Amino acid sequence: MWERVSGPGPEPEPVHEPAHATQPPTAHAPTGAAPVQEPTVPEPHVQQPVAQQRPPVQEPAVQQPHAQDPTVQQPPVQEPAAQQRPVQQPPAQEPAAQQRPVQQPSVQEPTVQQQPVQQPVAQQQPVQSQAPAAPADSAAPGSVFTPRERPAAPAPEPSLDAVRASASSDTPASPDAILIRRTMTEIEPVADKVTSYFYALLFVQYPDLRALFPASMDTQRDRLFKALLTAAQHVDDADVLTAYLANLGRGHRKYGTLPDHYPAVGECLLAALGRYATSSWGPETEAAWVRAYTAISQIMIDAASADEAVAPAWWHAEVVSHELRTPDIAVVTVRPDQPYPFLAGQYTSVETPWWPRVWRHYSFASAPRSDGLLSFHVKAVPAGWVSNAMVHRARPGDVIRLGAPGGSMTVDHTTRSGLLCVGGGTGIAPLKALVEDVAEHGIHRPVEVFYGARSDHDLYDLDTMLQLEKAHPWLSVRPVVATGPAARGGTSSETGQLPDAVRQYGPFQEYDAYLSGPPGLIRNGVDALVGAGVPADRIRHDSVEELVAAGD
Repeated sequence: MWERVSGPGPEPEPVHEPAHATQPPTAHAPTGAAPVQEPTVPEPHVQQPVAQQRPPVQEPAVQQPHAQDPTVQQPPVQEPAAQQRPVQQPPAQEPAAQQRPVQQPSVQEPTVQQQPVQQPVAQQQPVQSQAPAAPADSAAPGSVFTPRERPAAPAPEPSLDAVRASASSDTPASPDAILIRRTMTEIEPVADKVTSYFYALLFVQYPDLRALFPASMDTQRDRLFKALLTAAQHVDDADVLTAYLANLGRGHRKYGTLPDHYPAVGECLLAALGRYATSSWGPETEAAWVRAYTAISQIMIDAASADEAVAPAWWHAEVVSHELRTPDIAVVTVRPDQPYPFLAGQYTSVETPWWPRVWRHYSFASAPRSDGLLSFHVKAVPAGWVSNAMVHRARPGDVIRLGAPGGSMTVDHTTRSGLLCVGGGTGIAPLKALVEDVAEHGIHRPVEVFYGARSDHDLYDLDTMLQLEKAHPWLSVRPVVATGPAARGGTSSETGQLPDAVRQYGPFQEYDAYLSGPPGLIRNGVDALVGAGVPADRIRHDSVEELVAAGD
């Protein structure tokens, strides 16, 4: 994933504490919320749900994924066995005849008597860590994961944008979807307050969960909450939603997320919604959200449990090459400690030892290689934690960690359609991987690459692209610079804005289009590609929200 932000800014000093103690957890609400003081009295016991009032969000018993390469103790989880009998869920306690009304939390301490999400029950064996520690200079002994079957590259999954786009006004919404959307409409104007309240309540009521999140919540605070809300809003689209949530569940393994964490999240989600959606909230609406969250969490838990049998929660990867192409762009090549299956055009999440629990997305800069090495193009951005560490601090011998691959910007090899690739800055990295992927499959299909940058100096990988063009007659590389003289080489060289250059060479009705670059390029590029004749359903790019998150 590329990184790009405008405007100068200071680079924060990196932390030096281990992953489980980067900064002391705080009981104050995240930015944008009223401060929440640490409770000074024992937390009230949350009663079991009362019939006909607030149905519990039930989590079925599942195999508990275990954390990998831990360094601190954590609550016990169940180690997967070769053949494991299903764990039986104990019968729920008989609800009381009456229950006191729910009281909303005050500013000092949330005291909502929120209905609990039933915990999965399983016989457990201890493991050592709930929040993975930052990697040392080499992988810890015995950390190599042995899959039960040969790992295969994952199929591309829908992005959050795809989930939103899948909703069709022509399809009648279910009663639950109607109630959920009413809630969403009501809380939209105060979304920041709802998000802040959700995390404040979560960290006060369940302080142990704070260790799963980075010290700085600037980026993370919105992502989990928005993903849950969007998934619930599109609860009717089972196929797209299942694919998206399954990938989300697999990805959350690297954070140390366990099945019994989901009830706490669900409890605080309902409390936050009930506090701010005062007009639309009621027993029927709450029951609809309970059913939606139960389905959402079940998909994520099942996907994580299944993934545990075939893949580790994360990979250690040693830096074997660090090439500084410009003062702020580096090509970093790493060797993972075990096979890493992925598809050309996908991305992964990266954590450095200097910023524990802070993960950023980067696209793979090549198709899968026979030697198993992985390459990334990283641009250091102002105040970018991970990007500056990767560009200015990482050196051969350092060990980083990689999450599971993701992204759907992959080549469909069942067709012979041409490829129109438009990339700006470090966005050329996944496009280069796509070109290599087409070459390896041996199908001669036209590939047009528009490679844009501010100036000729910023086209740091142009020589590599020109070498590919020379080797493959079906490939055309067109460098485009915004200012200064036209770039050297290529089928043609252009000066101006990248979208304008694409329009100039259209139409491309028979092409599959791929967009890669900063968020502004993606937004403008989609319009330019549609104007160049590319059908909207044949334009592929990674989620704009993920690109924004990758900007540091």
